[in-house]
Amino acid sequence: MTGSIEGHGGELAIAALRAYGVTEMFTLSGGHVFPLYTAAHESGFDIYDVRHEQSAVFAAEAVAKLRRRPGLAVLTAGPGVTNGVSGLTSAHFNGSPVLVLGGRAPAFRWGSGSLQELDHVPLVAPITKYAATVTATENIPGEIGAALTAALTPHRGPVFLDLPLEVVFSTAEVARPGVPAVPVLEADPDEVRRAAELLAGADRPVIIAGSDVWTGDAVSELRAAAEALRVPVFANGMGRGALPPGHPLAFSRARRAALNEADVVAVVGTPLDFRLGFGDFGDARVVHIVDTPEQRAGHVSPAVSPAGDLGRVLAALADFSGDRVDHEEWISGLRAAEDAARARDGETMAAESDPIKPARIYGELRKVLAPDAVTIGDGGDFVSYAGRYLEPAQPGTWLDPGPYGCLGTGLGYAMGARVTYPDRQICVLMGDGAAGFSLMDAESLARQGLPVVIVVGNNGIWGLEKHPMRAMYGYDVAADLQPGLRYDDVVRALGGAGETVEKPAGIGPALRRAFDAGVPYLVNVLTDPADAYPRSSNLA
Repeated sequence: MTGSIEGHGGELAIAALRAYGVTEMFTLSGGHVFPLYTAAHESGFDIYDVRHEQSAVFAAEAVAKLRRRPGLAVLTAGPGVTNGVSGLTSAHFNGSPVLVLGGRAPAFRWGSGSLQELDHVPLVAPITKYAATVTATENIPGEIGAALTAALTPHRGPVFLDLPLEVVFSTAEVARPGVPAVPVLEADPDEVRRAAELLAGADRPVIIAGSDVWTGDAVSELRAAAEALRVPVFANGMGRGALPPGHPLAFSRARRAALNEADVVAVVGTPLDFRLGFGDFGDARVVHIVDTPEQRAGHVSPAVSPAGDLGRVLAALADFSGDRVDHEEWISGLRAAEDAARARDGETMAAESDPIKPARIYGELRKVLAPDAVTIGDGGDFVSYAGRYLEPAQPGTWLDPGPYGCLGTGLGYAMGARVTYPDRQICVLMGDGAAGFSLMDAESLARQGLPVVIVVGNNGIWGLEKHPMRAMYGYDVAADLQPGLRYDDVVRALGGAGETVEKPAGIGPALRRAFDAGVPYLVNVLTDPADAYPRSSNLA
């Protein structure tokens, strides 16, 4: 057959994945998916394995986020798939194009009690864009193509296919997979024009840019729109760094003043969820720019909400030629508030407090992180400080769990980031609570020669729970961890290295040793359990 490929199910799957730019899989070994392993091994398709399936999915999501193309996790049947559900759910909330290929008990004896026999599709359907069982070997490339097209079509998200034992082990001859085509959605031009008029005509406009600006490859268009309309920009998620910290329209520390005083707030590529006060900006009119109509907020009535390709929408804003109000006084006022906040931050990040305040850790990290370093947040209270004190210099260099808030992403994300960028600094910022979810995968990193730096803020408590519970009830339960636990010894035992830091002056030297080590290295910083990041409740 001309233009065809013949082989077992694993070979057909790998050929289809290559057509979409996928070059690696993350997995935990299981017999149901052996053909995928053999096809990868024999064709130079990289395999990275982990100690828990959730880390495989998180690693695949990191690749999807950083490379803006599909990431692949291969999970064995039954518990292999169910162990990956939290990772799939995070990818769902983050709009990450992750494909999970699951093994499945044989269809020919379904219902007879085969090992790990479970119908996965109903479990994962609510958190995926496409979920199906492949029923014939010759259907594998077509199903993978359909799933990945769905994953890459805005609004992006995870997809799932499972492969019954006899389907993936059998052989077939099929047409060779072609180049994928992903549709582009055009926004209503009248809505785009109205959005531009609101921003241009406002006295005190603000833009908040989210992860979809990065995912949708619209960073340069965002900068052009902000510069053309002269609008201050704040960012969250992977939108951080879209305007570098030195840009005259880039702000981070004056957000409260900006949102309290703004008369128009344009939120681009991120939901109006708890991170943005559920879209309640007082009397300000809201412009919500999203990549599909389904992403429009149902609980808020914005003044206008263009839905379509973000790059094209932002380019149209930059090209707006109508009347506009001068925003320079507004920008200058916010810059003064920003500079004052930064001055206060500088003092906090240099504090010689004993016990160590978390802010001091970030003050030292700022001195050693390269502009292209990938920083990964995995934690609650400790990582909240990272969002405040670390400022990515480039877009696409910040990874956090996103709005689902799932702990345990850290070492999976680190693996995906290290695979993506072999020569960059990769730094995981981890609370001691979060360490309990994935620290065993330091062994996976060490064994496969994937060095990363892990900084644990170790205060011996569940900080986001202990302090609020005490405030509410006068006591706390189930909120304590072992004080001073040597997480660095754990990583050392798993093949890496590390050290514990008890005094502020020791943080900087420890970080420099960590980045020079060439192995997974954990810097275990004992921090003040009385220190808590100030916030209101995010629960309601």
